[in-house]
Amino acid sequence: MDIPEHKSELTDEIGTASLDPNFQKQVQRLHNLTVWGRWLVVALLWLTVAPLSLWGLRYEIGLLRQHFTWTAVKYSIAYNHLPAMGLALCVGMTAAVLIWQSRNILVGMPQEEHRRLEKQVNRIRQQGSTHPLWKWVVGNG
Repeated sequence: MDIPEHKSELTDEIGTASLDPNFQKQVQRLHNLTVWGRWLVVALLWLTVAPLSLWGLRYEIGLLRQHFTWTAVKYSIAYNHLPAMGLALCVGMTAAVLIWQSRNILVGMPQEEHRRLEKQVNRIRQQGSTHPLWKWVVGNG
């Protein structure tokens, strides 16, 4: 029985806090941090995994430069699983972040995601300055 009461308290807290313009700024800051975090992960993948994957394909890339065919590309990927998975991870993460951010820009953030950000801001506020994101989300405002 404690759980539903806690949920209703949290819902009431979010409901009253969502009217506060300062709270909405904090939610927007957390969203911006999320965007930057995702792009940071993509950049780190491209700076670490992609060069290692391309290094693993260096012989095949040399052959492809001399005689490019799509069959050669297919067999380069088929017989070099680890480098192919590394490049697929880089391309996949980049595409996922692009689609996620484009959806948020064009259609708007889904209500469920907005509620999740509001709950996270409330958790950051409750923990106080000991939370790692405190100075970026709550900070001076």
